[in-house]
Amino acid sequence: MASRPIPIRPGRFLPRDPRVDAPYRLTPQLVFRIGILGFLTLAAFAVLFFRLWALEVLSGNQYLVAARNNQLRVMRTDAPRGPIRDRWGRVLVQNTSATAVKIWPADLPKHGAYAELRRLARILQVPLADLTSQLKKNRGDPLTPVTVRDSVTENEADYLLEHKSEFPGMAITNTFVRSYPFGDLAAHILGYVGEISKNQLKSSKGYLLGDKIGQSGVESTFDKELRGRPGLSQLRVDSLGRPISPIELRTPVTPGYAVRLTLDAKLQRAAQQAIVDGINLAQADHQWYAKAGAIVALDPRDGAIRALASYPTFDPAAFTSHKKGALNFLTDDDVAKADDYPALDRAIAGAYPPGSTFKPVTALAAMQEHILSPYNALACTGSYKVAGQTFNNWDPFVNTSMTLPTAIAQSCDTYFYQVGKAFYDLPPSRGQPLQRWAKTFGFGEQPGLDVGPATSGLLPTFAWKKATFTKKTDPCCWQVDRLWKPGDSIQLAIGQKDMLASPLQMARFYALLANGGKLVTPHLVSAIEQPGPRNGPSQGALVLRRYQAPTKELNLDPGAISAIRDGLFEATHSGLGTSSNTFSQYPVAIAGKTGTAETHAESGSYSVKTNTSWWCGFGPFDAPRLVVCAVIENGGYGGAVAAPSALQVFEQFFGKKATNATSAPTD
Repeated sequence: MASRPIPIRPGRFLPRDPRVDAPYRLTPQLVFRIGILGFLTLAAFAVLFFRLWALEVLSGNQYLVAARNNQLRVMRTDAPRGPIRDRWGRVLVQNTSATAVKIWPADLPKHGAYAELRRLARILQVPLADLTSQLKKNRGDPLTPVTVRDSVTENEADYLLEHKSEFPGMAITNTFVRSYPFGDLAAHILGYVGEISKNQLKSSKGYLLGDKIGQSGVESTFDKELRGRPGLSQLRVDSLGRPISPIELRTPVTPGYAVRLTLDAKLQRAAQQAIVDGINLAQADHQWYAKAGAIVALDPRDGAIRALASYPTFDPAAFTSHKKGALNFLTDDDVAKADDYPALDRAIAGAYPPGSTFKPVTALAAMQEHILSPYNALACTGSYKVAGQTFNNWDPFVNTSMTLPTAIAQSCDTYFYQVGKAFYDLPPSRGQPLQRWAKTFGFGEQPGLDVGPATSGLLPTFAWKKATFTKKTDPCCWQVDRLWKPGDSIQLAIGQKDMLASPLQMARFYALLANGGKLVTPHLVSAIEQPGPRNGPSQGALVLRRYQAPTKELNLDPGAISAIRDGLFEATHSGLGTSSNTFSQYPVAIAGKTGTAETHAESGSYSVKTNTSWWCGFGPFDAPRLVVCAVIENGGYGGAVAAPSALQVFEQFFGKKATNATSAPTD
């Protein structure tokens, strides 16, 4: 008889095995194993429970105190920035110990933080908006302190220390701020230090939010050398941020290196005063719009700058004073305009029509192109007519023939009009040789200064006119204005119309004339040194790096340079020389050229025609050691204003005073 299949119970894990009797029932062995496992589990939970009870109940207070006292705060200690010295070791910028007030965002109370900040801002006379804005910028980094003020007075520090419990999150620390023993001396060159911005942080490696970084001038260009390496310290604080241990140094700070400039502090001061005296001289002659100027003095042998002055200037201590309105000259356009833009470094960033100081450029280019012979005479008349247009000479009564040296000495415009027309008449295949040589001499391009930014000026060319005068920019007349006409070459020959140059570019060219044809690279920094108490020449400073700017030999015709130098010497010593009344009696032989460039000054909504006063030259004539280029905006005749200003710089440099110098009312 066939057996029936055994039915499978629903839900059973395995089908019943007919060979095993009640396989699903507990056996004694299984019960024993389960009992052992349960006992071990209960024992483990009991141990954990008693340990937790011991920690929470028996030792709870002890561990709570330890936890509160076991908060370490790591702090970055700023390194003192290196000093900036002049060429003789005089300290132009140094550090001064100061007391800073900072806020730790993480320690600010959850309730009442705004009231605390408002009170702190009122006590320290800091704009509340600036403080809250800074905290918002640091919102992503609550463990980095925010500086409220770099330098507080002793009374302010004492008050805050006495009421420290009322300002949770506030810290008072020692720091360094920049100080300027010579006041506003060379303010544009030295620059200033400020807190790093987010844009600077993105483009700078090795910096953190809240770091101080050079924002302009030498401070900016050589920031990595000056700033040193910050150190790290740690401090143990309680839960309220109160210190409970002394500060422990983890990484020592490394002070920044010293930067030595080519500048001479005494000559710089003389140059700054010479600009002011030139402005006063111009206003005494009813040149009421004369309010600004610049002077450059450099060594023609290597391009080392001895003075780089711009006026109006500013006191760099304004960047550390935190006084209300101290920086309005920089942040407020109306204030800046009313003060004649004191932040503008006119010596390197000011662009002016050079006027007659450009005539030696034209002469040298013409002789290099063999379209001018220096000792073949050309007519010098009161006016010059070409293409139906009349170009006047500054002296309307002159009517004689002149060689090149005499034309330079007496600054004959009509002589150089003819040279400009000769350039214009060259066949198109010759291109633009005047502009080409001017660019070779450094015009229309950066002068290569190691501290900037410097302007390239404007060297007008055919391509520039086509790009500038378009249907969009000049709807009525663009088809005519974009053409290069005879008048363009004629006015360029005397440095007028569209031509613009900085005093530094002009000084660089006159250095070329002084040294016999070498184009120097102007520079302000001579060396990086190990910082010390003074590091003057007699102290044997440890020089870590020395800078030597390149000089380019242009292989110019020595005869051409000699002819121009003769004209510059006649200009300061012959009877009709445009600055002979200023320099002819000076005991050191000086050679140079005046310039009176036609320009315009703003007077409310009107534009007033004025003259910018120039003088550029060098001395001693036989072995030049100093080039000086002076410009007084809206100052009038170059011989009357700029030349006496330049003389003051030579007097300081050579240590000799002029006997009976007077200004000459000529070009």
